Amino acid sequence: MPVKLVVVAGARPNFMKVAPLLAALSHAPEFQAVLVHTGQHYDYAMSGSFFTDLGLPDPDHHLEAGSGSHAQQTGEILKRLEPVLIAEQPAGMIVVGDVNSTVAGALAASKLGIQVIHAEAGLRSFDRTMPEEINRMATDAITDLYLVTEESGRLNLLREGVSPGKIHMVGNLMIDSLRRHLDRALASDIRQRLIPEEKYGLVTLHRPANVDVKEQLAEILSALNEIALEMPLYWPVHPRTRARLNSSGLQCSPAIHLLDPQGYLDFLSLEAQSSVVLTDSGGVQEETTALGVPCLTIRENTERPVTIDQGTNLLAGTSRTSILAAWRQLKAEPKCGVVPALWDGQAGVRCVEALRRHFADAIASATVTA
Repeated sequence: MPVKLVVVAGARPNFMKVAPLLAALSHAPEFQAVLVHTGQHYDYAMSGSFFTDLGLPDPDHHLEAGSGSHAQQTGEILKRLEPVLIAEQPAGMIVVGDVNSTVAGALAASKLGIQVIHAEAGLRSFDRTMPEEINRMATDAITDLYLVTEESGRLNLLREGVSPGKIHMVGNLMIDSLRRHLDRALASDIRQRLIPEEKYGLVTLHRPANVDVKEQLAEILSALNEIALEMPLYWPVHPRTRARLNSSGLQCSPAIHLLDPQGYLDFLSLEAQSSVVLTDSGGVQEETTALGVPCLTIRENTERPVTIDQGTNLLAGTSRTSILAAWRQLKAEPKCGVVPALWDGQAGVRCVEALRRHFADAIASATVTA
């Protein structure tokens, strides 16, 4: 019998990471992967289209946890996931990233004595006001096998007392998906349909710290309105962000074009062809570095420092003044980055190799039994 691993995903950024991992596991007969969709993101634009674009299999279990506060959502996932784990009896649970589904999956597994594997482990912003930072720290505190995307993750884990033998540098699963699907994305006609300009900027904003407080959103929007005077901006608007815009009464420049959320391939197409991306997304910072597209991160910090040290990313802060200063710096000194080590499209394969080593005894036992 193969060694059973439950793979948990629930939010848009998770799907790009589990797709190459599941593909690699499908070629490893010693493992059986069971996909659980928590339902943290549940509408078609934020979930269903990603399964289609990425060629993901239908989930073996769909928890339909839905939305709510952080505590409500995490608790609901825990409650619905536990009986699935009891029924499946896996040897390990793989969680990815830093969303509520990640920490809920790790907690549910750890309490049942199931090995926890965290893909994208060790990333730290050192900002505990970010819910994602709490999720990262809590997950890594109960993880058994750490799959790391960049050197900062390895160093953070070592400082936190993790044994070096549990840490494996595997590269970036999200970049596996990007490399696999970039040609298909560039074949999309979305730019021809939506963007007549030769040069444009792409915007994504969704973090509560940026969009939930009207005064903060006003600071950012004021900077975007000014940038749009020089370059048209196209903004696929996250549902929570659209709700805040609608309730705030704030006005966007006519040169800022608000779009519906885009599927994976269409968004990747817009991202790859843009002149600059302005974002508060961690994953988009990584994608722009891999694509060589300049990125202004509208945050005070980042848990992905390699995108700044080696890539095309520049921290812009969250005030009108700091964002415009970063914009002027980017125009005066365009940033030419390099792609970080192991961001080569083979992270999924290296993850499976790390899993083989970690579960070597269980694999040998299963082979003898068979």
